[in-house]
Amino acid sequence: MTEQKGFDASTLAYYADVAPTYKASGEGGLNRFLPKFMRLLPTGAAVLDLGCGGGRDSEALLANGYEVTSWDACERIALEAQKRLGRAVFVKRFDELEVEREFDAVWASASLLHVPLTDLPNVLERVHTALRPRGLHFASYKSGGIEGRDAVGRYFNFISRKQLEQAYSQSVNWQIHEIHEYVGGGYDHGQSGPWIAVIASKL
Repeated sequence: MTEQKGFDASTLAYYADVAPTYKASGEGGLNRFLPKFMRLLPTGAAVLDLGCGGGRDSEALLANGYEVTSWDACERIALEAQKRLGRAVFVKRFDELEVEREFDAVWASASLLHVPLTDLPNVLERVHTALRPRGLHFASYKSGGIEGRDAVGRYFNFISRKQLEQAYSQSVNWQIHEIHEYVGGGYDHGQSGPWIAVIASKL
């Protein structure tokens, strides 16, 4: 049986190398879906920023009064985020998410796209378990339908809409509210390409 681990070691090594200069893509670096996501949250909600990168989304969530816990699997990236936020950022991988009913929301902007496709339902189950009843979840992925690596060796699951729907249905009881397919950029020299994002909640 293939080991279920939920992360790719080569991808983590790449981010460790580029940590001092890594920047999120998009206007101002802020995810385009974050303002809408925040409007759906209760006041003062406890939010896990899962794969927080440089910490820009965590910073926005904190500025809007949410109780934010920031995780990243790469220690050097986490240190950069810690400098930005002035608070602890935990060095944790997706497969180390083992809490129950701790968060009102789990935000995963451009992070679960690095989970091997066969491992994704397991990771989504961990996210589901970490949420309180009716807790909210967001994730964005590079799309395309054929998993593989980019020019710098990072693994992407390049998930299609059908694969995304299957991964969530194979996981646990999710209610999918919205799926958005769009064209966006990326850290790899700002190249545009297909993306897909999902907003779901715990049933």
